[in-house]
Amino acid sequence: MRMIILGIVFMKFTNKTLAGALIFLGTMWLLMAIVVSEVLYPGYHDTQMISDLGIGSTSLIFNASIIFCGILIIAAAYLLQKAGTDIWFSALMAMIGIGEVCVGLFPEDTGTPHIISASIVFLCGCIIAIVSFRVFPSPWAWFSGAIGIIVLAAIILFIVKYNLGLSSGGMERIIAYPLLFWALGSSAFLMAPENSVQVDST
Repeated sequence: MRMIILGIVFMKFTNKTLAGALIFLGTMWLLMAIVVSEVLYPGYHDTQMISDLGIGSTSLIFNASIIFCGILIIAAAYLLQKAGTDIWFSALMAMIGIGEVCVGLFPEDTGTPHIISASIVFLCGCIIAIVSFRVFPSPWAWFSGAIGIIVLAAIILFIVKYNLGLSSGGMERIIAYPLLFWALGSSAFLMAPENSVQVDST
């Protein structure tokens, strides 16, 4: 009987709605894991890199959480593609998920593999925010574009090591946190009624 009830409940959700729920769950889980890890990490300071949390005493919490988030993002990308969402949006979403999984599999102390993985997440996150006008209505499309441009500027400053007095860890947060907030906002639109987003109702 319980399985039947669960089946009925999930039948009411479209692929778009489920995708939004997965993005929200994964992003919130990762955000809370970062907060918890920062508290538990001995002597951690917010000027340090976020990826520092992936090594040492908080490695299991951080790495497992970002892998879990990545898996949910990949699943969401698949559901969005099935729902008829713009192919570029779905592809970029999948790349973000793959990058997150790889960040967890290749922590900061692995060197180049970690840098490549994190770069995929940040660059694809920046691009997907900018191209969100292909999926979301205004004004969220405008806010998304602004977030993407801010993140792009932060990425450039981070690469040239001009951190505006924020330290490398601070500049990395200017890249990462807006993308997390964008994901939460976008997940709300995806979970909204069908006529609010330009995707099919399948």
